[in-house]
Amino acid sequence: MSHKTEQREKSLSKNLTNSISFECQKTQKKAFSLLELLVVILILGILAAAVVPQVVGAGDKAKVDLTCVNMSTAGRTLDMFKLDNGVYPETEEGFDALMSNPDSDKYPNYSSNAYLKEYPKDAWRGKMIYIKKGNDFDIVSYGADRKEGGEDYSADLKLSGCKK
Repeated sequence: MSHKTEQREKSLSKNLTNSISFECQKTQKKAFSLLELLVVILILGILAAAVVPQVVGAGDKAKVDLTCVNMSTAGRTLDMFKLDNGVYPETEEGFDALMSNPDSDKYPNYSSNAYLKEYPKDAWRGKMIYIKKGNDFDIVSYGADRKEGGEDYSADLKLSGCKK
């Protein structure tokens, strides 16, 4: 064998070795180690433990706040009724008095349009209850359980309690 042929073979061999070595280096770092995965899972667990308790009760609080806003809107509608008619509707007439005139003799200045188009509902889609108290009124929602009484988010809500 000639010297040129030997050099060419050595060069090819060296290039092939370098190429294989480079390919091995490229393919070796394509996966995460078990330790790296455990660290990521630990960090996600810590974040979940910190965030989840705050988010879980947020939906219930939002429904309570929405119900208070709906009660306040219904209360302003009752104030408009009183402005036109001089008195609030009777408890027995309830919110129905805001959808159609219950007594044209008693309420001669009733608006030509209804004060409400539909019965006011709370965030749990339950009907609110109107109670006249002399020259004032209150509005009640039975809360999440839609039953009188209850605790926490199932407790009754009153407009007078929302205004605090």
